[in-house]
Amino acid sequence: MIGIAIDGVAYTYPTGVRALDGVDLAVRPGETLAIIGQNGSGKSTLVRQLNGLLRPGQGRVLLDGAEVGRRHVAELARLVGLAFQDPDRQIFSGSARAEVAFGPRNLGLHGAELDRRVAEALEVVGLAGSADVNPYDLGYSRRKLLAIASVLAMRTPVVVLDEPTTGQDQRGFGRVRAIVATLAAEGRTVIAISHDMRFVAETFGRVVVMRAGRIVLDGTPADVFAEQSWGVLASTYLEPTLAARVGARLGVGSTPTEASLVAALTARM
Repeated sequence: MIGIAIDGVAYTYPTGVRALDGVDLAVRPGETLAIIGQNGSGKSTLVRQLNGLLRPGQGRVLLDGAEVGRRHVAELARLVGLAFQDPDRQIFSGSARAEVAFGPRNLGLHGAELDRRVAEALEVVGLAGSADVNPYDLGYSRRKLLAIASVLAMRTPVVVLDEPTTGQDQRGFGRVRAIVATLAAEGRTVIAISHDMRFVAETFGRVVVMRAGRIVLDGTPADVFAEQSWGVLASTYLEPTLAARVGARLGVGSTPTEASLVAALTARM
């Protein structure tokens, strides 16, 4: 497993937009981290520094102590798997099976082991029965799951998911949560960008809030969604979860359990 160190990273697009402005962030091996913030706050720009799709204009990004800027994208692909926000920017094969096989095949996998990896990844996301289907015959939400499967099959120590619950129904939401839990149990590092505050609060051990290319909050979900942080969240056009609002009103904290809510409500009756 590998750790991540982001040291004073700044990035400016050719248009002149400064998307990152001196970001410092350390992610421990096996940590589950959600990155939240309004559109344009720098979230996607930040995670794309990890696999070499973008390179820092200033500062350094290190994976397991080695600087990303000195490594080839193909080498980084063995370490960091990224499922894009828009699956249609990632999918290009003629079948779901071929799509999922592409990444691990390019890492040198073949034969029975490749077939096993593909079958397992499709099973995990609920697409085992669609292996021979053209991805563009799948709905948007299922294409999102297919993009995630293509990353899972590569077995990278770091997995980055960009808005993984977008378009998902309750079953898909549950699948994505289960995937994060499984990856964490295996000791892999999971980083997700999300506007789904419930998903963030219920799934991740750490939350980073970004605004204008900088980190403005960093802590557990209980800290980030606590009432004293609501002003900072509002400055990023985010709102605390309903559970956090109810928990604050009842005095049971920002990430209340069902049992604590029932107990608090019972005490008020």
